[in-house]
Amino acid sequence: MLSYNSLRIVRPFRALLHPNWLMTNRQTLTCSAHCVSNNFPKKDTWQRQNNLKPTGNERKLQYSTYAASSPRNYCTGQFNLNCWNCKQPLDQTPAFFCMTCKAVQPPEEDTSLFNIMDCDYKFSMDTRKLQKRYLHLQRSLHPDNFSQKSVQEQEYSESYSALVNKAYHTLLKPLSRGLYMLELKGMVIEEGTDSGADPEFLMELMEINEALDEVKTPEEANKIGQHTKGKLAVLTEEIDAALLKGELQSAKALLAQMKYFANIEEKVKEKLSEFM
Repeated sequence: MLSYNSLRIVRPFRALLHPNWLMTNRQTLTCSAHCVSNNFPKKDTWQRQNNLKPTGNERKLQYSTYAASSPRNYCTGQFNLNCWNCKQPLDQTPAFFCMTCKAVQPPEEDTSLFNIMDCDYKFSMDTRKLQKRYLHLQRSLHPDNFSQKSVQEQEYSESYSALVNKAYHTLLKPLSRGLYMLELKGMVIEEGTDSGADPEFLMELMEINEALDEVKTPEEANKIGQHTKGKLAVLTEEIDAALLKGELQSAKALLAQMKYFANIEEKVKEKLSEFM
């Protein structure tokens, strides 16, 4: 449980209280279009069953240290998707363009937003790298670039452009990024479910909202805003630690708290706009 310290604001008797992880945990595999369950046979068993001998040229499977929990994230075999236009094999995933004929490709089903944005599957994020990737992809995939191309390519560019936009805005902010990571794990935070929240935490939220309703100056609103940013910074660190440890229930509870404080942050912005 988080501990709380009081912060006086707006009225002497009102206190704002301080409190003193897919794609799932990702596996990097040589990928094909066929996904299988996590019941992988041992290498030598599989070779015996299929009467195969190692050639020394096999492509290795590389695993992260994180444990995957969804069968759809396990892929096996060589990557063998072909270009819809020239039928040549595509040599990367996700494949935005065919390297042979340069035709834009359709978005791949169930591709992780982390893969699209070339980001590691983790809660902490280099947002500058994310923005750089976003701008590069939008320049390459923008529908205006394909106005003289086939209808097929126009449709694919529109789909990919929209998907890139979604990926960027989902991964940009800690809250939406964390919620997406939970979603990949099959976990969802339902709207309006306060029954499991700590009463002390709910009281804190009520007091902050009441204080915000009664602010008279930009300075008072900014004070609440700074307090809220501090809360969000602490929660960001705690969520990152929980996801790294694989403590999904703890991460879920912390993300639920983050949703409340992110809402207060937006209310502060609205209040400040009233003083302009």
